[in-house]
Amino acid sequence: MAGDALLEIEDLCVRLTTAHGPVDAVRGISFTLQAGETAGLVGESGCGKSLTAMSLMGLGPEHARIRGTVRFLGAEMTTLTERQWCAIRGKKIGMIFQEPMSALNPVHTVGHQIAEPLRLHMGLDRHAARKRAIELLDRVGIAHASRRVDAWPHQFSGGQRQRITIAMALACEPCLLIADEPTTALDVTVAGQILELIGELVRERHMALLMISHDLGVIANHVERTMVMYAGTIVESGPTAAVFRAPSHPYTQGLMGSRPQLSRNGATTPGARKRLPAIAGFVPRLHDLPEGCAFAPRCPRATDQCAAAPPPVWSREDHHRVACIHRRSATP
Repeated sequence: MAGDALLEIEDLCVRLTTAHGPVDAVRGISFTLQAGETAGLVGESGCGKSLTAMSLMGLGPEHARIRGTVRFLGAEMTTLTERQWCAIRGKKIGMIFQEPMSALNPVHTVGHQIAEPLRLHMGLDRHAARKRAIELLDRVGIAHASRRVDAWPHQFSGGQRQRITIAMALACEPCLLIADEPTTALDVTVAGQILELIGELVRERHMALLMISHDLGVIANHVERTMVMYAGTIVESGPTAAVFRAPSHPYTQGLMGSRPQLSRNGATTPGARKRLPAIAGFVPRLHDLPEGCAFAPRCPRATDQCAAAPPPVWSREDHHRVACIHRRSATP
């Protein structure tokens, strides 16, 4: 792994305690992020995307056990105390949560909530923090920011609340931004505006971005590198253009095949009215994962060899990596 990477994740595992005993909800995740780089985690709900993100913020479940290496700016994060985490969250790592109403405190004005990290981390006094909060609200597109800085979260629409959470996440100009399903419950037009805003701010401030989504379209259009996650592990990763042009893992191919195809003007392409293919079967329960490839029970190309042992990871020259025996045009 690159020694000068902003974020280095190596063999990250997150073990949870459940009614069925301990289970590994995240298994062997490894990736790096450089300053200014954008990457996306995509996969079905429940595959471990959000748990991975929360673990990177020190916000995992109370009894979760984390193994592996998480280095941020060269420092190991898995051994930090809560006091040490509090000095990092909001200042060096910002996060946009998927549900803005639960991310905002209903008993404080939005201006107070944006100003709080500025006072805690940047040492600004009340007046300076309020002025900066107004500037941030204006930057993320809240009209009449100087008047609305004293409004309460319930007085804003869902899209406006998401813009406010973005302002909070970026208040202290962190070098890493984690966006966890930032367009949940937003209509298509507002979602597009939010994604465009995030992209502009990331480029302006040269931040690294980890975008988490179940929406292939969001990932395809907004990140440079894509990681496809299934049952707690990354099954395929690489440059976004390469992954979408030539998906190699059967799971990725299934996700791509289940998308409706649109022409450039937004109309459905010929044949698009046909029933979309679906991936057969169900995601295995974490306490009942197979010994080999977790996708094998649903894979149309699975063999006895797939069920016997975890698949090897194969790489192409363009850093396109696939964890599958049935890889295409890849070398070990």
